[in-house]
Formats: sequence, C-alpha cells, structure tokens
Amino acid sequence: MSKKQKKNGRPENQSEVMIKDHLQLKAGALLISPPMQWDPNFRRTVVFLCEHSDSGSFGLILNRPLSLVMEQVFEDMEGFGEEIRWGGPVQSETLHFLHRIPEIITGGDEVLPGIFWGGDFEMLKAGVRTKQVHSEDVRFFLGYSGWSTGQLSGEIEEGGWIVSESNSHTIFETSESALWRESLLQKGGSYAVLANFPDHPTLN
Repeated sequence: MSKKQKKNGRPENQSEVMIKDHLQLKAGALLISPPMQWDPNFRRTVVFLCEHSDSGSFGLILNRPLSLVMEQVFEDMEGFGEEIRWGGPVQSETLHFLHRIPEIITGGDEVLPGIFWGGDFEMLKAGVRTKQVHSEDVRFFLGYSGWSTGQLSGEIEEGGWIVSESNSHTIFETSESALWRESLLQKGGSYAVLANFPDHPTLN
C-alpha cells in the first residue's frame, strides 16, 4: 500500500486532494482509491471489504478483470464464460468468489444482506452444469488484498482510501470500467468532484 509520497512530482499527502473519510470501517464497506493513488496495484481500484477485525482486513478488488474466464481454468465448467478478476497482490494463485445465490451455493459467509463470500465450490460447479448458476450472480477473483492489524486504518488516516457503502448492484451489476467513477459519484458531495479528476493530470 502506498505511503505519503515524496516531492517528486507526486502529491506529498493525498489528504490535500481529498476530504478525509470518517465512515467506520467494517465488513461490507467499499474502499475507493483516490485519484492521486500512485501504487500501481491499487490505482483507481474499488475494493470490497469481506472481513475487518482487530486481527486485520481482507478485501477483493472489484474492477481489475483478467484475460481469463472460468471455463479456461476448470474443465467441468465448459461453456461458463464468467471472467476472473484480480483480487489483489496477496496469494495470487488462490481463487475466491462472491455470490448472491445462497439457495444454490451454501456455506458462504453473508458479508452484507444478500451478498455472500465463498461457499461450497462443488455446489457452485454443479449449479453451472445444471444452468442454475448464471454469470450475473457470481464474481470470481484470483488473489486478494490484505492488511495487518491497524494497517488499513493508518492508510485511511493518511488519505490512502475513501470508505463508502456497498450493495448488490455495485458488485454484480456495475461494469468494471464504470465502477470507480460511479462509486465516487454515488458517495456524492466533494467526493463526486474527484470522479472527474483526469487520469494523467500533468497532461492537462
């Protein structure tokens, strides 16, 4: 995660270009990268926080699609073209998923009402074969974003993240290309102004 930047053409403190966020951190929150976030891992990303406790935090980047679909990875998912997203830089070989069909995939943790993290993967594959599982109801990720005790809170205090609320529409119905901007606009107020911040301000 990025720290305060030195005076090398980048902002020394991201809080100079954004209002500090004081929304309480909790599972189900969205972490929105501010426009002056220079860490390439998290530039203009939106992270869904699956878990947050005194022990640390676990999140999945929602808007970093990979050039990979599920049927390319699992032979028994032939015909299932749901794309896989990059969830973050930690353990990039591990697969994670979010879904909103607990009646078909049991065993998941309900992070928010109607939004589940993980579950019985064999039931998921069976649902794909019987065409009960549809692409619009599941999101897959390789890797995750993790923070140790107090690390995420510290980054937010430094202006490294904007915290917002999430819902099923954000995760399952908003396109990756629009998600960062739409999340800032939905938060509203001064944050909405950041949605139009140029991607490369030095070129403007």
